[in-house]
Amino acid sequence: CCFDGLSVYGVDNLFLFPFTSSTIRTVQVPPNLPRIIPTMSKIYHGVVNAADKFVPNALRPLWNHAAGPKTVFFWAPVFKWGLVVAGLSDLRRPADQLSISQSASLAATGIIWSRYSLVIIPKNWGLFSVNVFVAGTQVLQLYRAWDFSRKAPKVAE
Repeated sequence: CCFDGLSVYGVDNLFLFPFTSSTIRTVQVPPNLPRIIPTMSKIYHGVVNAADKFVPNALRPLWNHAAGPKTVFFWAPVFKWGLVVAGLSDLRRPADQLSISQSASLAATGIIWSRYSLVIIPKNWGLFSVNVFVAGTQVLQLYRAWDFSRKAPKVAE
């Protein structure tokens, strides 16, 4: 599959990494990686099966949901809340030290993924909420940077 000249391929134990040039590098997968993944999967499924006994009936629909705690579709948004916490902690940072490009890219990402989370089936409300907050905190940072540049005294060139 190609996207603007970038391609990603997986063939047996070889992975071809995307490069914009015509040169494509082949990298051998470490020999112990195929053994690590099933082991981690067994541990994860063991933990889920053990926790399954303790989930109350009222929470069963959430627990067994296609985007519930048994899937990566639940855990990825949970860990993405770290970006929201980082954005909120940056509110204490002086406005002249904010990265406009970082805030703009995170705001755009939050907006795009908020939309995506509502068009996929099943709708992933956890992904939607975290991305709304990522976008919101970064739009606020962009406003702070813009407001600082507007109010800062102009230096004669």
